[in-house]
Amino acid sequence: MPQHIPADSVGIVEPQTAVFDEPLELKSGRVLPKYELVYETYGTLNEDKSNAILICHALSGHHHAAGFHSEDDTKPGWWDACIGPGKAIDTNQFFVISLNNLGGCHGSTGPTSINPETDEPYGGDFPVLRVYDWVTSQARLADRLGIECFAAVVGGSLGGMQAMRWSIQYPERLKHCVIIASAPKLSAQNIAFNEVARNTIMKDPEFHDGHYLKHDTLPKTGLMQARMLAHLTYLSDDAMGEKFGRDLKTDEVSYEFVPEFQVESYLHYQGEKFSTTFDANTYLLMTKALDYFDPAQYYDNDLSKCLSQATCKFLVMSFTTDWRFSPERSEEIVDALIEADKDVTYACIESEKGHDAFLIPIPRYVKTFGAYMNRIAKEDI
Repeated sequence: MPQHIPADSVGIVEPQTAVFDEPLELKSGRVLPKYELVYETYGTLNEDKSNAILICHALSGHHHAAGFHSEDDTKPGWWDACIGPGKAIDTNQFFVISLNNLGGCHGSTGPTSINPETDEPYGGDFPVLRVYDWVTSQARLADRLGIECFAAVVGGSLGGMQAMRWSIQYPERLKHCVIIASAPKLSAQNIAFNEVARNTIMKDPEFHDGHYLKHDTLPKTGLMQARMLAHLTYLSDDAMGEKFGRDLKTDEVSYEFVPEFQVESYLHYQGEKFSTTFDANTYLLMTKALDYFDPAQYYDNDLSKCLSQATCKFLVMSFTTDWRFSPERSEEIVDALIEADKDVTYACIESEKGHDAFLIPIPRYVKTFGAYMNRIAKEDI
């Protein structure tokens, strides 16, 4: 293994593609006649296929959760801190699957894919998706891999919503559900943030009703602004203060309307980078799926009644300074599970990192997470 790749890394990994010719009927009533899912796997599937873990990604996530794509690659997967030999999700014990959701822009069928009906990119014509649709497609991938029941389905933020949806939609197909920094549905404030973000994208003159690829352009300014807004909500006030304070880029003020503070420069950098690596239509789809998620609406708006469908055990974790998905939202899930007489473990982790904390190897978080996963390895596989 190359020197820069740590011993506790899964090493060099290669994405795989599963092609599905069976049509997928979506919650919206529309149908994807065929589609592809890009995924990665880490670890080894045991003989009875009982040690599989499914990782569900958040809004801007993708299939590359751990390891490196080449010997020259210096940036590991987005959850490398938690996936690997001896880590919280120990690949010496588990076979881990991480995929890019439908509608994504990292290989799975999405708005940049070719629409078989027009032989042109779907663009703005790609159907709106629900978390339900993602879980259905993930179950089909599990079928393809011969996995009847996951040892655990795990996700943070929007990924946590998918994990929760799994416990309701396919209760017999998972033994544990791990929900991190998530919520049973979005608050009005969160829906408002998402609408402002979508509006900045759709009002960009280069958006062209979602068909910007036909015009050989991108709604770069709108996507950049959307990402800057979102990034504000992922960090806590303490985290931003600790990281940037009121530091200026230089010793002198310019008296011009340009980024002068370090925090301004950081946001512009993040927005600029995102606007060239993420698809704007995908961003619209992901935020809309977030807005629509509310499984209790099908059970008389009773979350306990909804979660009573589940038969698995649960781990729910939250972070003290996460105001986008506050601990109170996780506790709604925990209270509903207790009322439904389900086996649930809950941990609220002290952290100044805000919503992004679920991506960061905070010692107490990783230790708690690892202890729960180790229990699964000892008791359920």
